[in-house]
Amino acid sequence: MSALDYLPVTVIGGYLGAGKTTLVNYLLRNANGLRLAVLVNEFGELAIDRDLIEAEEEGLISISGGCVCCSFGGDLIAALRNLSQMQPRPQHILIESSGVAKPSAIFDSVALLDGFSADGVVVLSDAETVQENANDKYMGDTVLAQITQADILLLNKCDLVDPQDIAETANWLARQNPNARLVKTKHSVAAPEVVLESFLGRQKITEPHHHLDQMTSMNLIPTTSLDAMNLAKTLAEGEFGLVRAKGFVTDISGDKMLIQIVGRRWAIKAADPKLKDGLVCLGMKEQMRPSQLRALIA
Repeated sequence: MSALDYLPVTVIGGYLGAGKTTLVNYLLRNANGLRLAVLVNEFGELAIDRDLIEAEEEGLISISGGCVCCSFGGDLIAALRNLSQMQPRPQHILIESSGVAKPSAIFDSVALLDGFSADGVVVLSDAETVQENANDKYMGDTVLAQITQADILLLNKCDLVDPQDIAETANWLARQNPNARLVKTKHSVAAPEVVLESFLGRQKITEPHHHLDQMTSMNLIPTTSLDAMNLAKTLAEGEFGLVRAKGFVTDISGDKMLIQIVGRRWAIKAADPKLKDGLVCLGMKEQMRPSQLRALIA
């Protein structure tokens, strides 16, 4: 199976009220031709904006632009396989975990399935309440588990908190999960390519928001063969300000390889040798290190 034949799956987590559903609606509204499929445990848990819905059938909501939403109930694996057999097939699956669920359990299940690619875990945290919730004797363990399982942390509702408190909360989150990349958001609006790798290199925002200006992207075009595994590991573990990266390189073995980075998680897969070399890198403007990134492929 070619690397591009795998169906990418992203898990969105976060405690109740963090803004997961608002984020899902934003992604659906800005899909711009990307066929997204959204999976939720039960339909009642996801309130799709009514103006996005084209049709509703038992177990399936059809959304404008070719996107769909369905529930998986107690059988996530069957729901994923059913989606993979749809025509036309979705190009990316987004699983919204419940507010009290631990997203890594879902991610690990996806990673074991043939034909699917586990894209990563994105967790939203409420800037107003996350530390308070983490210290609560009833919900604290769940909140902390969600945070520590994230590849990307979205610190949401930053418009409701003083800048000094936001900085303190961001530092606290970094101590809880030093491996996650943190992005600050308002109203659950994050650049779609931050949340889903399928948007990298193709997404055009139809609803501009000034705070999306915190992100920047660049292309790396290798002109010679590289050690694909070493490059992927260096991009993920180095301090280059990367949130995501995706693209193709020619390995020193001569094989074409797909490199995927999300947070500090990395993966490589064999790819079609006809594909052109090139990586799209996405990161925070104030943290991105273009010259250091270019040096990796020099």
